[in-house]
Amino acid sequence: MYVILVYDVNEKRVNKVLNICRKYLTWIQRSVFEGEITEGKLYLLKNELKKVIKDDDMVIIFKLDGKFLVEKEVMGKGSADTNVL
Repeated sequence: MYVILVYDVNEKRVNKVLNICRKYLTWIQRSVFEGEITEGKLYLLKNELKKVIKDDDMVIIFKLDGKFLVEKEVMGKGSADTNVL
């Protein structure tokens, strides 16, 4: 499956969350990751994050399966290419 993960965590925990997410997904922007991941690895990612985040933090994971196409358009820094995921 393809996922997009975004987070808003206390600055004390940002580096821990960043390093956990980097093990499983591609870092595309501050607090935003994307990539293909198996159910098993997503389970591991979520368990690692649960050990670090607190009640005032937030992590959102958008799951996309192969049945849908998502168009990605990047504006500004980065790439002006439009990709189909």
